[in-house]
Amino acid sequence: MRVFSGSLATETNTFGPMPTGLASFRDRGYYAAGQHPDQMTFFSGPLWAARLRGKALGWDLVEGMVAGAQPSGTTTRHAYETLREELLADLRGALPVDMVVLGLHGAMVADGYDDCEGDLLQRVRAIVGPEVVLGAELDPHSHLTPLMVDTADLLIAFKEYPHTDVLERGIELVDLCAAMVEKKTRPVAAMVDCDMVVTMHTSREPARGFVDRLQALEGQDGVLSISVAHGFPWGDVPEMGTKLLVYTDGDQAQADALARKLADELIGMRDGLAVRYPDIDASLDEALAFDGGPVVLADGADNPGGGAASDSTFILRRMVERGLRDAAIGPLWDPIAVRIAFEAGEGARLAMRIGGKISPLSGPPMDLMCTVKALQADMVMTGLANTPVPLGDCALLEADGIEMVLITLRNQAMGTDVFTQLGCDLAAKKIIVVKSSQHFYASFSKVAKHVIYAGAPGAVTLDLATLPYRKARLPKWPIGAAAA
Repeated sequence: MRVFSGSLATETNTFGPMPTGLASFRDRGYYAAGQHPDQMTFFSGPLWAARLRGKALGWDLVEGMVAGAQPSGTTTRHAYETLREELLADLRGALPVDMVVLGLHGAMVADGYDDCEGDLLQRVRAIVGPEVVLGAELDPHSHLTPLMVDTADLLIAFKEYPHTDVLERGIELVDLCAAMVEKKTRPVAAMVDCDMVVTMHTSREPARGFVDRLQALEGQDGVLSISVAHGFPWGDVPEMGTKLLVYTDGDQAQADALARKLADELIGMRDGLAVRYPDIDASLDEALAFDGGPVVLADGADNPGGGAASDSTFILRRMVERGLRDAAIGPLWDPIAVRIAFEAGEGARLAMRIGGKISPLSGPPMDLMCTVKALQADMVMTGLANTPVPLGDCALLEADGIEMVLITLRNQAMGTDVFTQLGCDLAAKKIIVVKSSQHFYASFSKVAKHVIYAGAPGAVTLDLATLPYRKARLPKWPIGAAAA
């Protein structure tokens, strides 16, 4: 069997303050055809799965370009079209193939393209023809569009949030696509729009139990795959929203009925899925009142994994103004401050301007007297699903009893080692503020005694009613009249 695999992925916050250009892909991970490293990267699950399966089964695997960018604002037309054409050229060079498996995201938006994945899949299909099996792995925070579903033979989204199952879903995709090539299965799809947009934390109920039930259904009675696209409400596109996708083996009526049933169940639990987000002072009050620690506050509104700058000062400012100590915050994206810290050297004490650099959603910068406690060049953080994350040069600063991790390459808090590699003792902290919406949970839940999702301002605000939608079809619970 001859297999082609490659990736082109990013999550686009159309309300975000910074465009996503080619440099963003180079920073997060760009590998030309045949250059992918000997370790899985976050959006190369299908490629890595094809390596594993292909080695055992004697497949002829052709590896195309792999490119992923840290979520940010709208992708430039130049970046999308340049990378798209590179990937398509790699595919043409690999022909003929029996199977194409791609690592995508599902919420990539570029200038002139509201549905990048649909556009890419359609172009792939035009190249390989109707008989070649075409599949893709998606992030669940995707805009699952009819064009994507109609064009691909199989789409499989991560089930876990935090996304710890990249490889597992990649193996599922590759195995199901291979079975289709071998004429063992004939997948048919059914998708239901739930007319809502929800966040499904699989770290807690009711999402945990629902996802476990979906997995129990797969592989039984002709059910091949079930995916939930949570949706990505910070992407203003017509197909934004939560979708339920079912594949059965040749039984369209079964797929339609099961998708509708599961979608109705999901709609029925939407209130339980909603995230509680007290404002900054209420979050700090709750943390201080908690008996013991550390208490983790998630600053999801400034999550770079959702397209925010990760340099907002709103929570830091209130901690300083309230005189809170024994606290840590990070990672703050501030390459300028990191450079100053490296120039000053470890142990230096100097006035520094921290954060607040990118947009009004970053808040005003903080002018603090800082001690440079630690410096590390080219630091790498433990990421999700055993995918390492480069952070560039990093610094640990302390001001007024608060330790701050500053990074050069923008990324969210995933592994606790973003703090501990710099000598920050998390166990000694009362409050740890992480720039992340939920991915932090896989690692930080092991040290946190309590977790609070703080309702701060930012480009990834949880107060969706404040976002100036123009293209999304509304109302869509909890946005607009449907929330009543």
